[in-house]
Amino acid sequence: MSYFLSFALLFVVQIHGAPPEFLQEEFGVDPLELDSVQASNMSDVSTSPPPGTSKKAPQSIIIGVRKGGTRALLEMLDIHPEVAAAATEVHFFDWDENYAKGFEWYRDLMPYSYPNQITIEKTPGYFTSALAPERICAMNSSIKLLLILRDPTERVISDYTQVYFNRLENHKPVQAIENLLVRNGVLNMRYKAIQRSLYDIHIRNWLRHFPLEQIHIVDGDALIRDPLPELQKVENFLNLPPRIVSSNFYFNQTKGFYCIRSDGRERCLHESKGRPHPAVNNSVLQQLRAFLREHNRTFFRLVRRTFNWQ
Repeated sequence: MSYFLSFALLFVVQIHGAPPEFLQEEFGVDPLELDSVQASNMSDVSTSPPPGTSKKAPQSIIIGVRKGGTRALLEMLDIHPEVAAAATEVHFFDWDENYAKGFEWYRDLMPYSYPNQITIEKTPGYFTSALAPERICAMNSSIKLLLILRDPTERVISDYTQVYFNRLENHKPVQAIENLLVRNGVLNMRYKAIQRSLYDIHIRNWLRHFPLEQIHIVDGDALIRDPLPELQKVENFLNLPPRIVSSNFYFNQTKGFYCIRSDGRERCLHESKGRPHPAVNNSVLQQLRAFLREHNRTFFRLVRRTFNWQ
């Protein structure tokens, strides 16, 4: 494992309290491999906050879903001058180790913001967490929640793709997606990628603590095709003045998706985004789609909205 990867994972462990099973599932890394990387290698660069700023609890949280476009949504919203976006996923409400550190620890991880700005953090794991809705509600029962979703079948494949490439990069064994999706001829319901795509089950938990009016659902598939209309809806939901415009985006032919233009700079999402999906056996793919179809219908009824999912 490279030094830079070790460094990054050590940051996840020490700062965010990632449990060992997270490293093993998401990165294919044995936590013992990090022992040789010392915390002293991490420099603590502190700068004075801009005058008139402070760290505030977020007024909005992107709660998920994993591989739904949360990073794209956050970076696109960060264009807005009245948005202050947290730089990293905090995992405060879904990881017990972090929640036990207390609210002041959480707030200290937020960016400095001016009084006219709203603070936003994003942690995709919140949506599927059994405890996150209640914990967030206890912090702020009137908070505005952003949920970005894409076709749940495509989300499963994207979920697999991320783990697949992470394991390859760490020289860990990989499995064909069909072997994970199906066991003994039936869908493998223990596969977490499938569990994360059961949107109806997870939204029920959120609706026990928040009214639907406080949860804005962003169409992740539409955001990829044409970012501006989806972002304008988010601006309206967050009561932000309209500041994001079409010139803030340009289509990158090489990457195959929209990139961001702001403050005279152009930037695209990390190279890990937009990786090509593996071909999936058609019968297995249809089996997965058929299973998710009823869950999708239930989800549509719960949120009183439909999406163009296969």
